[in-house]
Amino acid sequence: MTNNLPRPYAVALGQLAALRGPLPLMVVEAIKIYGVVEAPGKANNQLILSWAKEVGLRDTYSNDAIPWCGLALAVVAKRAGKAVPTNPLWALNWRNFGVPVDKPQLGDVLIKTRKTASGAVAGHVAIVLGEDATHYHVIGGNQSDAVTITRISKKDKLWFRRPEYRVAPATVRTLTFKSTDAKAGASEA
Repeated sequence: MTNNLPRPYAVALGQLAALRGPLPLMVVEAIKIYGVVEAPGKANNQLILSWAKEVGLRDTYSNDAIPWCGLALAVVAKRAGKAVPTNPLWALNWRNFGVPVDKPQLGDVLIKTRKTASGAVAGHVAIVLGEDATHYHVIGGNQSDAVTITRISKKDKLWFRRPEYRVAPATVRTLTFKSTDAKAGASEA
């Protein structure tokens, strides 16, 4: 299941699952879409557009040039059986997902603010895999126009939300990675 991930993540998540049991379902679903890439130019990736239909946003989401980190997370949450917040395309609306936590662990949702090209405040949303000394390692959509793993600075304005679990998987814990395991500062929209 983790074989398509970069080696440090595949090894860590594979070993954790072998020792502790199933990974959080949102992590499992995110891994399944890892590597999906936005179509270049005016073309659209039909798989990304199908996600909009799957989560009931076909009339709202018409092309993959529209920021789609919230869409990727919505399809992951829906497939994992989690409630999707209202207007999930607006990344900052994910601050209403699950329950707030101060210290993120594997499978938690990270929400951050960012500035658009026009200077407006927008957001980005992704799923926490772990951390290093200065960054969180996250898997998410529309990171360099693809579903990738990137590093988000701990200095950014961040919120963390934990999916609601009846019983949290034993694999929900803090994982530590090297700063060289993923790129930092990837484009988020």
